[in-house]
Amino acid sequence: QVQLVESGGGLVQPGGSLRLSCAASGFTFSYYAMYWYRQAPGKERELVAAITSAGISTNYADSVKGRFTISRDNAKNTVYLQMNSLKSEDTAVYYCHTRDSRLRIDYWGQGTQVTVSS
Repeated sequence: QVQLVESGGGLVQPGGSLRLSCAASGFTFSYYAMYWYRQAPGKERELVAAITSAGISTNYADSVKGRFTISRDNAKNTVYLQMNSLKSEDTAVYYCHTRDSRLRIDYWGQGTQVTVSS
């Protein structure tokens, strides 16, 4: 079955950096675009970054452009989110996501908490 397992979250001071990882299994990873979402307390889940199947194209929310970088290693079935210059408003649970468009099924990881605080 499809599994997405995030790791790398934690507590970091403002201005610091973290790298999130999402290990995928149960599907042909290199065929699928991958996404990072986040959800802060009391807010709706929002798309943070996206990357195409081959990793050629990426997209970012305006709030993270220039600070976050999404990448992937198809040999390791892993997608990453490098987060630099972190701000308190980046505090959220971060989720890895992909979608099987043919079956119309969304797959989510369990999430990893990122807390930016001094």
